[in-house]
Amino acid sequence: MSNEKKGSGLGFFETYLTVWVAACIIVGVAVGQFLPSVPQFLSKFTYYEISIPVAILIWLMIYPMMLKIDFTSIIEATKKPKGLIVTCATNWLIKPFTMYLIAAFFFKTVFSALIPADLADQYLAGAVILGAAPCTAMVFVWSHLTKGDPAYTLVQVAVNDLILLIAFTPIVAFLLGVTNIIVPYGTLFLSVVLFIVIPLAGGYLSRSYIIKNRGLEYFEGVFLKKFDNITIIGLLLTLIIIFTFQGDVILSNPLHIALIAIPLTIQTFFIFAVAYGWAKAWKLPHNIAAPAGMIGASNFFELAVAVAISLFGLDSGATLATVVGVLVEVPVMLALVRIANKTRHWFPEVSRGN
Repeated sequence: MSNEKKGSGLGFFETYLTVWVAACIIVGVAVGQFLPSVPQFLSKFTYYEISIPVAILIWLMIYPMMLKIDFTSIIEATKKPKGLIVTCATNWLIKPFTMYLIAAFFFKTVFSALIPADLADQYLAGAVILGAAPCTAMVFVWSHLTKGDPAYTLVQVAVNDLILLIAFTPIVAFLLGVTNIIVPYGTLFLSVVLFIVIPLAGGYLSRSYIIKNRGLEYFEGVFLKKFDNITIIGLLLTLIIIFTFQGDVILSNPLHIALIAIPLTIQTFFIFAVAYGWAKAWKLPHNIAAPAGMIGASNFFELAVAVAISLFGLDSGATLATVVGVLVEVPVMLALVRIANKTRHWFPEVSRGN
């Protein structure tokens, strides 16, 4: 989308997005350190490991995408199974297992002189929990930034949430050898309501009302353009809040955070390459291929953090690993957005019934 600097109002933000992200991280950490009352106040609005202030900002990011959904296209999306096959196979048959192998290689072999064995096991557990929890909320943002098909992205996320209900526990139990896994369904269901149901309903009602009263031309030519910068601004504010909470973690564990980030980053790029490359081989259009890669690459970190805390405790290495997943996700995913946008020409522009 950076090629659309003229007229979109979004090019300026995207052109310097790396600078804005770095600035927001610094601001967030500074607020957490020098104004501790801010995160203390915001933490009062956390339910089932989901921060309501962050949820509101994510809602603002998702809402413009939901506005673009013509709801008859949701039915059409279900008739194109190839994108769903790519997403589901990558997320559930490949991703958790490659996460285990990559994380185990680094924590137990490459970093064995730097990380004690018992702590390496905990970091591995946190990585596996992350790997078994594909993204629910932020993938709408990544899809939006790559001009993904909003209706198809919605279907992809919904199908993965349904599979998560069944597959998450046995996969984590198998890879970690633990049996006392309790999926925090409160976290899962609250996430679905906040990140899918509410913005979807808001988008549908807004779209229907405005088109009925002002016409489709006004809706597409005027109303939608009012939200051109909302997604990026919401993303930057979300970063500030996230890093406001994580300042202590970053400053107290800089070496281990860097070490944990390495396999998580490699895994993210690898899984994106798998899904994106598979979609290219199947000649899927870019607006389906890019979101398919993004869903697998990003993680449902609220769920992962909640499970890690319930299994291993708040101060455990496993929980720290899931928190590092939060820290690295946005910068890494923005890099993948840039890659996806620069390789748009690899894909057919129009769906061919895939």
